[in-house]
Amino acid sequence: MNKEDFKKIAYPETYADEIKLHNIFTYMRKEDPVTWVEPDQYRPFWAITKHEDIIEIEKQNDLFINDPRTTIMDIPTEEAIKEFTGGSHLLVRSLVHMDNPDHQAYRSLTQKWFAPPNLESLKKDIRDIAKEYVQKMMEYGNECDFAKDVAIFYPLRVIMSILGVPKEDEPRMLRLTQELFGGRDEDMIRDTDETSPESNTITDFFEYFTNLTEERRKQPTEDVASVIANAQINDEPLGHLEAMSYYIIIATAGHDTTSSSTAGGILALIENPEEFSKLKNNPDLMPSAVEETIRWVTPVKNFFRTATEDYHLKDRKIKKDDSILLCYPSGNRDEDVFEDPFEFKVDRTPNRHLAFGHGAHLCLGKYLAKIEMEIFYEELFKKIDKIELNGDPEWVKASFVSGLKSLPIKYTLK
Repeated sequence: MNKEDFKKIAYPETYADEIKLHNIFTYMRKEDPVTWVEPDQYRPFWAITKHEDIIEIEKQNDLFINDPRTTIMDIPTEEAIKEFTGGSHLLVRSLVHMDNPDHQAYRSLTQKWFAPPNLESLKKDIRDIAKEYVQKMMEYGNECDFAKDVAIFYPLRVIMSILGVPKEDEPRMLRLTQELFGGRDEDMIRDTDETSPESNTITDFFEYFTNLTEERRKQPTEDVASVIANAQINDEPLGHLEAMSYYIIIATAGHDTTSSSTAGGILALIENPEEFSKLKNNPDLMPSAVEETIRWVTPVKNFFRTATEDYHLKDRKIKKDDSILLCYPSGNRDEDVFEDPFEFKVDRTPNRHLAFGHGAHLCLGKYLAKIEMEIFYEELFKKIDKIELNGDPEWVKASFVSGLKSLPIKYTLK
């Protein structure tokens, strides 16, 4: 392996081959943990692969900012977005694109909504949805494609009910989310001749949520859409771009990441039958099993930061305005932090994984994601006796948010 292989961490297809991906990251952690990467058709960046270095960057959000570069995007797509927006580099401006003071102000609008005390009141509804999808597994008989039939729909239903999107609109939200996060996966992206199919997807999102905003301003309810529609910052309503972006980040990141983790956890339990038995015999391990699943899958693969001044990290000089890629799957397999990092252990403690990020930009929905997964697995493990693969798993070809797109399984439920 050599530095030419490092380029592959920018390419969507690499994330559909977990063995290749982790082989590259393992080599980078050992040989070149802070390395300059120049992928073909992408702007260059520093790749940060060690756990401690990712934290060092993330905890200094004044020195390393989110804007203007947030996710891996090839140059033709960047140029197409600027053409579409009339010069802006952003199709959306959500929390992940913001720095302070805007980030703190916008985050505070829904922070209490996604905090544990408020989520406690939603557990019964979430459990009812979980039971519904376990029942669907029973109705499928002894087999299904867990990723396509269950894992994608369960968290979708949860987040849409919280957001206030009617059940009949969920298929539309699912399609748009898959288009947005589908990278260059032929099964996910929109069939279009446009250089940036994401532009059309964002337009559809904006149209939908503009109508929802008008409804919630006329008649507010108790959902998150009403919070966003009627929110004010500095005594002014949210700007249209920021409001639409807020809906989109909740609607998409609020379910696609949890879907990836839920499916990935089932695959890990199938591949590690002793851990399946351990969890089945010790339901009290569910919280640690969920944390381990999230570490194992790491559905958000990376974020960029931009240096606001020169900075030395290890023996490398990062220059002002350089892009820095935080490689979360690598940090979550760091041998200096995790004992046996390539082993899936449902009782792993401590588990200082980075799947939710770190510092000011710690994932707003982390508690909701863990509650959803714990409840679903609790309901499933009440019923399940055996589970095994019924075909080859397939992963999405996407370099930002990705996971299983197909997981054929056979099982016995009681």
